Amino acid sequence: MSAKLSVGLTGGIASGKSAVASAFEQYGVKTIDADTVARDIVEPGQPALAEISRQFGREILDANGALQRRKLRQVIFDDPAARGELEAITHPRIRAELARRRDACSSAYCILVVPLLVKSGMTDLVNRILVIDAPEQVQLERLVARDDIDEELARKMIAAQDARADRLAAADDVLVNTGPRKDIADLAAALHAGYARLARGEVTDLPPMLLPG
Repeated sequence: MSAKLSVGLTGGIASGKSAVASAFEQYGVKTIDADTVARDIVEPGQPALAEISRQFGREILDANGALQRRKLRQVIFDDPAARGELEAITHPRIRAELARRRDACSSAYCILVVPLLVKSGMTDLVNRILVIDAPEQVQLERLVARDDIDEELARKMIAAQDARADRLAAADDVLVNTGPRKDIADLAAALHAGYARLARGEVTDLPPMLLPG
């Protein structure tokens, strides 16, 4: 692990991870998003895309040879075994690229935004874990509205992620995101103040932080 402080930001789908990550970026903190990395490693010409095509068939690609993400998503959420096959192709590459980008981080500390941080076994990439938490019903309503999908698929997507109890058990800090978006900046400011002190060596540890939204 890099000697520089790295914080793993995780949470269920539609819990508000992106909003919190954006709030940290306002303080000059580098955020590294596993979803962005996941997209980068399956661009045309990348070895992972060739493996996915062999595993799931050429029909998973569009006419230009790019991955049809929506089609693949429907396949893997209907078949847990298929999801496992996809993760076996992508997760090692995502892990390696996250570590590379973390080590190249130039801010005082960096944040790795990893939705499956616990389930994927990537907790060893970070020094501290921040969980963005929201009740499942809140996640469900946000996800249906955000992705314009039906409730059945939304439930499958939620179920495919880390169990909420597992995330909370692994957390050092928890930000409960059920309030207005404007509250996120204030909550992130409190977390940043602690992480910055830790990164500067002013303290060697921080007590767990629970921030209600």
